[in-house]
Amino acid sequence: MLNLPEYPPRLTLARTPTPFHYLTRASDQWGGGKRLWIKRDDLTGSALTGNKVRKLEFFAAHALNNGFRTLVTCGGLQSNHCRATALVAAQLGLRCHLVLRADDSDQANTGNFLLDQIAGATYEVLPAVGWNKALQSAYERLEQAYLDAAEPALMIPTGGSDSLGIWGYIAAAEELGRDIATHHIDRAAVVLATGSAGTQTGLTAGVALAGLPLEVVGYAVCDDARWFNAKVNEDWQAARRRWPQLPAVMVEPVTRDHSAGPAYGIAPPEVYKLIVDLARLEGVVLDPVYTGKAFLGLLRDIREGFFDGVDDIIFVHTGGIFGLFAHEHSLIQAAS
Repeated sequence: MLNLPEYPPRLTLARTPTPFHYLTRASDQWGGGKRLWIKRDDLTGSALTGNKVRKLEFFAAHALNNGFRTLVTCGGLQSNHCRATALVAAQLGLRCHLVLRADDSDQANTGNFLLDQIAGATYEVLPAVGWNKALQSAYERLEQAYLDAAEPALMIPTGGSDSLGIWGYIAAAEELGRDIATHHIDRAAVVLATGSAGTQTGLTAGVALAGLPLEVVGYAVCDDARWFNAKVNEDWQAARRRWPQLPAVMVEPVTRDHSAGPAYGIAPPEVYKLIVDLARLEGVVLDPVYTGKAFLGLLRDIREGFFDGVDDIIFVHTGGIFGLFAHEHSLIQAAS
């Protein structure tokens, strides 16, 4: 095991360590002779929950230590990251502004979007068409406007996925190391949904830094494997430039790109059925944007032999439960 690097400043926001346990009935039904485990990062808190909280421990510390008074971030209307950022800002007495993407015509005040507003975040909603260019313009405008108002803003990227955000899951990899030691797991695959690559980068780098007998596999919920593998390497190299204490370990991302479905935020009927089936089988609730798609991809890969080299598979549940409420009709139909 390598000596782990010194961490940047960090706040304690997440309820960790999160539970780690064996999915007995899911293993019997879908495991094909493999043991399925779950890392419950959906339980990092109550309203402030999910994988994004681990990243925000580092963003929030950076903001407070460097005089930022506002957190600005972006995502879809039902973004888990935006909701978590809004709640962290409220908890710390900071302002929060969200740049939200209108992924479809439904802008109902429900789920994460409702919690954004309860937390006091201001927001603007931009069309999905031309999103990248419009987002860049919005970030430039907002950064200058908050600076002019003497409320300087920390501009946080999509999903909190950059060289600072990855530290949240470098730390989580240490936690996973203790989990597998406790449960006497000698070697395993660690699988997760990946949507902006920050969690995937942190886990992949953290496993390499700690010398753990784990292979991290990301299931793309948008874009494709080529994009995610490039983004993981880009963020890791940026982190090494920014944090000289990081050693030159090899980070080799593995991404599966057959789980994205029709588009980001849109799931096929089999994802909704799987969400219902797992909830009734194990009392574990997935979401249709991230974890439902990733778990479906995992089960397909088990059947097709992708994981034939391991006996244990650990599913990292990254959260997303509030996003369920924007999918009520599809879920009710699957549950009937």
